[in-house]
Amino acid sequence: MRGEHLGELEELVLLTVGSLTTEAYAVAILEEIVNNTNRKMDVTAVHSVLRRLEKKGFVTSEMGGATSDRGGRRKRFFTLTKAGRRVLDETMELRLSLYQKMPKLTFAVLS
Repeated sequence: MRGEHLGELEELVLLTVGSLTTEAYAVAILEEIVNNTNRKMDVTAVHSVLRRLEKKGFVTSEMGGATSDRGGRRKRFFTLTKAGRRVLDETMELRLSLYQKMPKLTFAVLS
């Protein structure tokens, strides 16, 4: 992967940004990860990862408009970049390659 490695949480956040497309903001990303993984985490962890991913060039961000349901506060929306998609593709290929190298074992079910 040419020196570009993703930690597990970085990978989850990046995958979630890609899957949420136009609605990828920190709270939505957090909710999606919590709902799909049953992990306990908070929004500050998501913010930290998003900042790291943006520094690495894997996501970009822009501020959305202010809304009354957020008390006039704006959301920062994140978008997967080509580099982000590439590193996800490389990560998936590596994981699949390693998985396919495992011997096919049959496990007996104990009664």
